[in-house]
Amino acid sequence: MQVVDQVIRVVREVAQTEVMPRFLRVGSNRKTDGTLFTEADLACQAALAHLLPQVLPHPVLGEEMTDEAQHALWMAHRDGLWVVDPIDGTTNFVNGLPYFAISVALMVDGKSELGVIYNPVADEMFYARRGKGAYMNGIPLPLKKTPNCMSDAIAGVEVKYLRSGKLANRLNTVAPCGSQRNMGASTLDWCSLASGRYDVYLHGGQRLWDYAAGAVILEEAGGRIASLESDDYWSDPPWKRSAIAALHPPLFEQWLRWVRANQ
Repeated sequence: MQVVDQVIRVVREVAQTEVMPRFLRVGSNRKTDGTLFTEADLACQAALAHLLPQVLPHPVLGEEMTDEAQHALWMAHRDGLWVVDPIDGTTNFVNGLPYFAISVALMVDGKSELGVIYNPVADEMFYARRGKGAYMNGIPLPLKKTPNCMSDAIAGVEVKYLRSGKLANRLNTVAPCGSQRNMGASTLDWCSLASGRYDVYLHGGQRLWDYAAGAVILEEAGGRIASLESDDYWSDPPWKRSAIAALHPPLFEQWLRWVRANQ
């Protein structure tokens, strides 16, 4: 069995045993940074930490670990590291909104080589292995063509983490895209872009586990990525990385120019 197939099997099993039985049945707490976490996050991460090293013998870096533990793993295991977000979209999960995901990436030398993202409510499994293409439930991505005209494009935009107030204001008043969406789960934003449900994407700063799986899925679907600071997306500091992305290369060039010109 291929590695990506084994990871898919693990993610589906953990969703069925640790996540979905707790949906609409679990309370929440807040971490020191103010973000939510639940018993389901902890149980899912523990299960992934147990099962993924059986697929490939690399340690697991998870969102619910301490900063110190995360940084130590990142520095010590450049040759291979599982990066997981046990439940991306915890606020949605806690409030009964059926838009959240389990995300798993395999990173080598600071770059994602494999990504699996699963929306258990919709039963949509997105996955990619670098150089092997991207898929959703066995169907090659993208699922549809994207428009050539920016005025027809749907943008996934998260303005909360943008450092530039000017850019946030410009997005709210004169953005060149047709409309904007923010659904509260960054990993699924990447999948929406890779599948053609979104056309362009902007996020002011994602954590490692927010982009690790989704970025490789988008790239393998034919999309392109830069950051607010650099054309080489993978060269930016890993712990909080902005993203300017698009599925269709001509739209990417238009979107990149507009975003940077309006910072």
